[in-house]
Amino acid sequence: MSVLDASALKQFVDADPSAPVVMLNLVRFAPGGADKYSEYIEHFSSSGIKERYGVTIVYGGAGHPSLVADAGGDWDLVALFSYPTRRHFVDMVNDPDYQAFEHLRAEAVATAVLQPTTPAL
Repeated sequence: MSVLDASALKQFVDADPSAPVVMLNLVRFAPGGADKYSEYIEHFSSSGIKERYGVTIVYGGAGHPSLVADAGGDWDLVALFSYPTRRHFVDMVNDPDYQAFEHLRAEAVATAVLQPTTPAL
């Protein structure tokens, strides 16, 4: 599982710190990971982190077999998280309160994609 790299976060936020961003999360769970991820989301929702950083869970859904994808392109979970600014996202992932339960996500996930997006359509 890839981890967030400090230089990548710096480049991400420096590009436009005040720009809103929606993060596309594609997750493939490790064995038993779905329960750990549910625990992570429970902490995320009840810890005050969402409110502190203005995070909105736009969508979260269970993945099903892909209709069009390269081999290995199926995901267990697809989620969209909206942040008021890029700075909010970076500050959140660096917050000790968030880091206290982020290990649940790391333990739950075998493979993931975290793709920043901005409106294009």
